[in-house]
Amino acid sequence: MSHEIFMPALSSTMTEGKIVEWLKNPGDKVERGESVLVVESDKADMDVESFQDGYLAAVLMPAGSTAPVGETIGLIVENEDEIDSVQEQNKGKQPDVSSSDQLELVSNKTEEKQVVQTENIKKEVQEVVLKSEKPVPSLNSDKINAATSNVSSRIIASPRAKKLASQMGVDLAKVNGSGPHGRIQADDILKANGQPVSIPWIGEGDSPASIPGSNLGVESKPETSGNSFGNPGETVQFNTLQKAVNKNMESSLDVPCFRVGYSINTDKLDYFYKKVKQNGVTMTALLVKAVAKTLKKHPQVNSSFSENGISYPENVNIAVAVAMEDGGLITPVLKEPCSTDLFELSREWKDLVKRSRSKQLEPHEYSTGTFTLSNLGMFGVDRFDAILPPGTGAILAIASSKPTVVANSDGSISVKKIMQVNLTADHRVIYGADGASFLQDLANLIENEPETLVS
Repeated sequence: MSHEIFMPALSSTMTEGKIVEWLKNPGDKVERGESVLVVESDKADMDVESFQDGYLAAVLMPAGSTAPVGETIGLIVENEDEIDSVQEQNKGKQPDVSSSDQLELVSNKTEEKQVVQTENIKKEVQEVVLKSEKPVPSLNSDKINAATSNVSSRIIASPRAKKLASQMGVDLAKVNGSGPHGRIQADDILKANGQPVSIPWIGEGDSPASIPGSNLGVESKPETSGNSFGNPGETVQFNTLQKAVNKNMESSLDVPCFRVGYSINTDKLDYFYKKVKQNGVTMTALLVKAVAKTLKKHPQVNSSFSENGISYPENVNIAVAVAMEDGGLITPVLKEPCSTDLFELSREWKDLVKRSRSKQLEPHEYSTGTFTLSNLGMFGVDRFDAILPPGTGAILAIASSKPTVVANSDGSISVKKIMQVNLTADHRVIYGADGASFLQDLANLIENEPETLVS
């Protein structure tokens, strides 16, 4: 009896998935709860586990292919003697393997066989040494050296590991594999690299006042001013993440939105940030904390539209837009920032960003936001509007904080750091007065009470 492996729905918005890698080959034994393949959903790479013990009999969709949710992509049988009959029945359904792929499969199997032979040879040598005091014939050591040389002459790495190595500029020859028979896994690449060469564009920086290219003593712009994924004249297909973003952006066009802006003086926030930065506090954590505390006073701005009326979530969860280096974006969520101290919140954010780089976030870590932040301040952007993400009521666009000449209430003129923030809101549940009042209170907190963000 055969059991089907379906393309799983790894998130509520997922309609199709891409098979990144089969962790088992046809004929391999599979245990219940054991990972069988890796699937790329709309936002992350996830292991797909087997629901029963048995043997992988057939792979119906090869690595690199895309299948809709619910599609049968493989078959598992309970008994080993059923494998041949199932493979015969599904002969026309199984993917064709190109000559190069066949060569790699044969090479991999040969290498694995050589590894086993090498281990057996070593075992024989050890037994000979134990049973005899005579010198061990040099033939055995020659066999060992030859077998070991053949095995080590070719690097074995998973497709995902190869992709990461290419993206991060890691030399596979210098990486120690932790997988079966020394196979290099994705985690081995991350470990060897220490920290990824390319950091996703996130709402982060030394302060919201970072002005790229200015002569005011702040940091200069990153070497790469944006992400480029193709060469001139090329047409590059959308990846799974980009397709999901496209779908979300199209659905946002059906929402009647309004936009309202506010200018905030960040002098006190910058001063406070300089004091806590040495303790690991990030500017993203400060902004998230300020927004969350203000939302507690304005539950209407934290609400969202539903077919049954206005939905008021129990929690305030802040999602922060992060652009991925291979295209698309993801929104890691900081849950209940008001209940987390500033230092722990900063550690949580750094962990979320680190795991988002390798697409290791769980669905609940990027799909449970009730309010979204988008920060382009580190690029020197002085103002912009953000597109409302589906399922939420509002998103706040945060621009760079820049020294600006302002007129004071007494008629004098001074230079202050001013940050422009623009709120995009669903007018079905949030009205202009709601948005304006929220921004007013947010400005008051940032301008006059930034030290209250610690707890």
